Amino acid sequence: MTKIKRRAAAVILLVVLMLAGLGFYIYSYYKDGMMWASFPANQSVYNNGRLSVGTITDRDGEILAKVSNGQRKYSDDSAVRKSTLHVIGDRYGNIGTGALYLFEEELTGFDHINGTYSKEGEGGTVTLSVSAALNAAAYEALNGRKGVVAVCDCVTGEILCMVSSPSFDPDNMPESFEAPQYDGVYINRFLSSVYTPGSVFKLVTIAAAIENIPDLEDRTFICTGSYETGGGDIVCTGYHGEITVDEALAVSCNCVFGQLAEEVGAETLGEYADKYGFTESFAINGVFTESGKYEISDHSYNVAWSGIGQYNDLVNPSAMLRFVSAVANGGYAPELTMLKGDNAADSEYMIKNSTATMLGEMMSYNVYRTYGEERFAGINMHAKSGTAELGGDIAPHSWFVGYGEKDGKTLAFVVVIENGGSGSSAAGNVAATVMQKAFDICG
Repeated sequence: MTKIKRRAAAVILLVVLMLAGLGFYIYSYYKDGMMWASFPANQSVYNNGRLSVGTITDRDGEILAKVSNGQRKYSDDSAVRKSTLHVIGDRYGNIGTGALYLFEEELTGFDHINGTYSKEGEGGTVTLSVSAALNAAAYEALNGRKGVVAVCDCVTGEILCMVSSPSFDPDNMPESFEAPQYDGVYINRFLSSVYTPGSVFKLVTIAAAIENIPDLEDRTFICTGSYETGGGDIVCTGYHGEITVDEALAVSCNCVFGQLAEEVGAETLGEYADKYGFTESFAINGVFTESGKYEISDHSYNVAWSGIGQYNDLVNPSAMLRFVSAVANGGYAPELTMLKGDNAADSEYMIKNSTATMLGEMMSYNVYRTYGEERFAGINMHAKSGTAELGGDIAPHSWFVGYGEKDGKTLAFVVVIENGGSGSSAAGNVAATVMQKAFDICG
């Protein structure tokens, strides 16, 4: 009898262990099944390590990438193929920030009942927030120049346009990428590049001044074309005479902003650059952006130039887009996303509400006073330009950033043209074209 009891106990223990193992497997399958399915050795969804299933569409359902007969196919429109290359990614995985890489689990079409099996064998569909037509229009507006154009919905954070140039046609690849026009062609400049910001950084300086100089709005300044500080002269963009701080931003007066930077101080400016997200990396659908830089100096000459957006300042375009979205959104920065309908419930309180309101009003005055409202007909535009000097005979980078309002919709934008010259002229013209198209398509 004792032997029977021992055998029964052993059988019961074995059954318990089997059930525990089965339970652990089921738990692991539901927890990690999608990850297992997206392992490159899974030949049902991968071919030579490349995803061989899945369809990617734009926000309106236009196919940007799909698989036919085991081969990855892109849009039928060459302009769309070039303008969305960095959004989608190339066939060979050289662009590691594209949707083919970011959303490969979703593209496998995995579910816990059927695994990766589907009757048609086509995998899943991912709907991006970008508009193919808007991307194509932005790429055309860049006209072969290197740089970035991006537009987002200020409330939802959906990225409606993301163009990085240079690009190429994935269906008609060049024989070589060694030519200068292809420098950095695999880099998504919106996510992974930083630039000297020039005068767009004055938005940070004026925000710090608003919150740290009590009588700022009641003061006037004198611009004689330059002023001397420790170590050298701060040279202005013009001779502005007696001027208020609102007018100083509108005419981008270096003399005023150099003085404000010195008065606020490098430590405080650094704190604001940190608080507004310019010196840290942040995630967009799992991709971490390149972090910018604000270098604190104890030399007044360097501090003045840093408040003007020069010295050693560096800014990532996606960080600037998030910042101007927060200005438009009453101080709340939306979580940027490349997926349609992926509206983040949480947004970051980045800018004091009253400060955001004042910045918005000043940026609107910039358009009225300097850039010309007629350039943005029908759009209530709030903007700031930047002409970022690079030294020597190198042409400056051209920036134009801000947001527009029309028919209850608010869209933020950032345009950077490498070595493009005047921010107001070069980048401003691209912004005018793209924003009209953005409201026509996505408004």
